[in-house]
Amino acid sequence: MSYRIRNATAADAAIILRFITELAVYEKAGHEVEATVETLTASLFGPEAVTRAVICETEMGEPVGFAVWFYNYSTWQARNGLYLEDLYVTPEHRGAGVGRKLLRHLAQVAVAEGCGRFEWSVLDWNEPAIRAYDAIDAEPQTEWIRYRLAGEKLKAFAAG
Repeated sequence: MSYRIRNATAADAAIILRFITELAVYEKAGHEVEATVETLTASLFGPEAVTRAVICETEMGEPVGFAVWFYNYSTWQARNGLYLEDLYVTPEHRGAGVGRKLLRHLAQVAVAEGCGRFEWSVLDWNEPAIRAYDAIDAEPQTEWIRYRLAGEKLKAFAAG
């Protein structure tokens, strides 16, 4: 089967939400999804959007995966980087090279845009993804620990 990648449009918001929800369930966090078609449409495709998305589909036009990314910045390089926020492939198309195709597409975007880095995070228990990333020669960044403030803790800290 052959696959193609295209830029997502606002008309894809419902399928993107479906993929986000399926990914969240896979990551044991389905209850954390707050996104709606409306908020995705505004945040991915609105005039203030800083994120981008692509859809991978079969030659028949069936969506089978997606990736969402944004540009971050390295002060040490004084260059943008590309940060992959989410990548998802439907279960029936895993193992067919779809994930690698999406990663390669984003690597090409990063190179074309002059990015110094292409980065992403993976849950430490997600062995299939870790094997896939190891297979493309990506290097885990074990010296960094991610921190997060969200929800009420973010609001409380912001309030002082």
